[in-house]
Amino acid sequence: MGRTERDALGEMEVDEEAYYGIFTQRAKANFRISGIRAKASFLKALATIKKAAAKANMKLGLLDSKTGAAIAESADEVLSGKHNEQFPLDVFQAGAGTPFNMNMNEVIANLATEKLGGRKGQYTIHPNDHVNMSQSTNDAVPTATRIAALIETEGLLGELKLLRNAFSTLAEKHKDTLKVARTHLQDAVPITFGQAFSSYAVSVSKCAARIESAKEELQELGIGGTAAGTGINAHPEFRQLIISELQKETGIPFRAAADTIETTWSHSAFLHFSASLRTLAVETAKLCDDLMLLNSGPKAGIGELVLPEVEPGSSIMPGKVNPSIPECMKMICFQVIGNDAAVMESAKAGSLELNVNTPLIMHNILLSIELLTNGARMFRTLCVEGLKVDEEKTAQLFENSHVMATALSPYLGYDVVAALVKTALQEKKTIKEAILEKQLMTKEELDRILKPEKMTQPGIIDKELAARIKAGEGYVRFRESLGMHKQN
Repeated sequence: MGRTERDALGEMEVDEEAYYGIFTQRAKANFRISGIRAKASFLKALATIKKAAAKANMKLGLLDSKTGAAIAESADEVLSGKHNEQFPLDVFQAGAGTPFNMNMNEVIANLATEKLGGRKGQYTIHPNDHVNMSQSTNDAVPTATRIAALIETEGLLGELKLLRNAFSTLAEKHKDTLKVARTHLQDAVPITFGQAFSSYAVSVSKCAARIESAKEELQELGIGGTAAGTGINAHPEFRQLIISELQKETGIPFRAAADTIETTWSHSAFLHFSASLRTLAVETAKLCDDLMLLNSGPKAGIGELVLPEVEPGSSIMPGKVNPSIPECMKMICFQVIGNDAAVMESAKAGSLELNVNTPLIMHNILLSIELLTNGARMFRTLCVEGLKVDEEKTAQLFENSHVMATALSPYLGYDVVAALVKTALQEKKTIKEAILEKQLMTKEELDRILKPEKMTQPGIIDKELAARIKAGEGYVRFRESLGMHKQN
């Protein structure tokens, strides 16, 4: 059972129970692509715009109070989630998101028509003439995307704060735990796990700060610019009035765009914001790689970290446990990086006074926010908060490494230390053992130089100690054995 509706292209039957109309029906038939619908946050943002527009138009005397109130009340019903099934359209659809905009216009128009005693499809309150008054798809959809992104980002920033705190807690706990710092995947210099974890916390903080900064541009709205940013068919005071209403509805400090023509064809604000999400994804993927490397083993790898066990790791190898959470987080990050590439291409592909790729930009940005928010929560609760440092294995690897060599260079000289490292490797000894055996310095002098705080932060070289060591018989003898000239 259906009702017949008519538009410029002819007639079409629409489900009698549907609150959407002929435009939505045509879009449903045309764009059967992915089965992915717009996120609820976007639909709520678009409904918020319709409500704010109705209130602004009533204040301007363009809508009578009865019509405006019916539109606002109907928008509130959409905001409550009561009519979610009335928004069936695929995210891959006609350019600029006209189907999204008209779907919302039709649903609100039919709801409002019923409130005034009419029936669906009668359109006593018209989708275009009343619900879409003073608007165009070209300013409504980008504005809705900005609103949705800003609202959803608050959850992401909250998760990033918790993730940063988790790394900071680990940093404090392990501030004195010496480990091997590795560069080029080779043993390099001493560092503490506290320093490493603290650097992770700083990275997360910087990513959050970049997102906060990128939010600022999204708060600039081009609503009221209508079709090409010139404001045709909108009252001169409409822009400020609707922005004021949007501020009341959302609590977000929006401001009018300085140039609505620019905000109609340029999507650089979305590009900037998406790039901040991409940066978070890149940094987080790197952190996951680090944790997986340090967890590798447990017997034949580095094994300095023990990650929480969340599931069996193999269908064929009994007892194997994989770093499943970092693996999942990395895939999330890769998807976000891909989403950003789609946003970049979409932002680049605008033509003249309009960029029609808003639906794709909206979908990818909101998807990235959702993935990163849920991923950060998973990463923190199922991995970071439960990871442990195997202090025995870490100390063993540290003592058997030659990472103290850099700290010894100012006292023994680069060439001597390089020879010592080579000797220690050949003789399968630690560098400490090699130094003491060759009587290059006393144990007390060695311990003094190799204090953890001296090896893991800037310091002043003890020139008097360096001179005494280089004047020692063991030092002179070792240099001579290497065929080195006497050192001043």
